[in-house]
Amino acid sequence: MDYRQLGRTDIKVSELCLGTMTWGEQNSESEAHAQMDCAIDGGINIFDAAELYPIPPKRETQGRTEAYIGSWLAAGNARDKVILTSKVMGRSKNDWFRDDGSPCRLSPAQIREALEKSLERLQTDYIDLYQVHWPDRPLKVMGVLEYEHEEGESHAIDETLGVLGKFVEEGKVRVIGISNETPWGAMSYLRESQLHGLPRIASVQNAYSLVNRAFEVGLAEIAHREDVGLLAYSPLAQGYLTGKYENGALPPKSRKALFDRAARYESPQGLEAISAYVKLAKEHGLDPAQMALKFAASRPFVTTAIFGATTMDQLKSNMASIDVELSDGVLEGIEKIHRSYTNPCP
Repeated sequence: MDYRQLGRTDIKVSELCLGTMTWGEQNSESEAHAQMDCAIDGGINIFDAAELYPIPPKRETQGRTEAYIGSWLAAGNARDKVILTSKVMGRSKNDWFRDDGSPCRLSPAQIREALEKSLERLQTDYIDLYQVHWPDRPLKVMGVLEYEHEEGESHAIDETLGVLGKFVEEGKVRVIGISNETPWGAMSYLRESQLHGLPRIASVQNAYSLVNRAFEVGLAEIAHREDVGLLAYSPLAQGYLTGKYENGALPPKSRKALFDRAARYESPQGLEAISAYVKLAKEHGLDPAQMALKFAASRPFVTTAIFGATTMDQLKSNMASIDVELSDGVLEGIEKIHRSYTNPCP
């Protein structure tokens, strides 16, 4: 397992990160605990959570994911063995996250409420990396490549940084990050931290996979020059790059069978690209999921690749991707497909 610096901090994280958004919906508490044990034993030292989880968001399940992590920690697992991340909701109409029933916004009061509740569920005094899940400003952050301007008031980034900075001062958060952000947003956070002496973002967590390499267009240079690495989520394209949905297959208990929330991966071009990558992997004797994970984790601007699993077999197979070698032939094949199907699933 490779370990990489998280931004300009003294924290090192494993090249693979265990995603947790199925815990509390598709996975039971005992299954979540078993996954964490297995991940730690395999060298993974970072778990990614959020107040939003599990997915899909529901009033009756919200917070279960963090609660399962909390019960694992309370059972005696060493807190210092894991880099724990969580996230505060961005702008949302959902009204069950805040005690007063308000829609979610990044006001100082709401961010404070979110953090305190996460700490209580996680049964810990601090979160290693606390992230803004998506912006407060009106912005389409999923399913589009083009920027579409929307008017509307929002809480200023320096205001958000101010309250996050207080968390760092209080010892409740070690470092901060952003998620589902644009190049403008990332540079704005960096500028405001410098102007006002506020904490510097250590990372940006955006979608990145063989079928969505949009991060490379503007954010990759920021990652390199500003040491704000990518925490790549959905490197398996919600399971599509494993090949399990090929030729219309619909495995029982899969996310698509249960929730059918993967429209971003189901455009004609997207499905053709996915099939091409699955075929390429098999032609080179590789497991498609392992090829996809290894590609994401091996990019020079990626700090860690976040994956989830609903079975122990999936977890172990995904973890084994660290031992996969991508030959020149595989990489050339990937680039050829990318030129034919460029970012079909943003």
